[in-house]
Amino acid sequence: MSFRMQTLNEEEEYSWTHNDSIDRRTGRDIMIAVDHGPKSKHAFDWALRHFCCAGDIVHLVHSVSSLKNNIVYQASQTLMEKLSVQALKVSRVKIVTRIVEGDAGKAICKEAEKVKPIAVVMGTRGRSLMQRYSLLFRDG
Repeated sequence: MSFRMQTLNEEEEYSWTHNDSIDRRTGRDIMIAVDHGPKSKHAFDWALRHFCCAGDIVHLVHSVSSLKNNIVYQASQTLMEKLSVQALKVSRVKIVTRIVEGDAGKAICKEAEKVKPIAVVMGTRGRSLMQRYSLLFRDG
């Protein structure tokens, strides 16, 4: 089993390519934002079945409000380990997991800027297509 788990504060800087240059292959970088909800799990399962290929690097990102809360942190670690094992079995991809502190939306965008993935996959949080479409225009 090959996966790494890293925990960073929101303000901490990290280079995704730091120790990866030696074992880096031609696979694609795909970021999947996950949480404990069913919509997130559905998006994760969909990405593994329909989008990810063997050799891809899947970056699992999970945002928590505080890394100092041990209960939340332990639950997050358990979630990431469970999803990592599933991804390895289903798609034979390389897994990089990140638990980041801060607002989920900002953390996902910040990680996407660092990773430069070909795609960011996330759940809909229960919104219909029309609700998501209307939010695009309302929020600008």
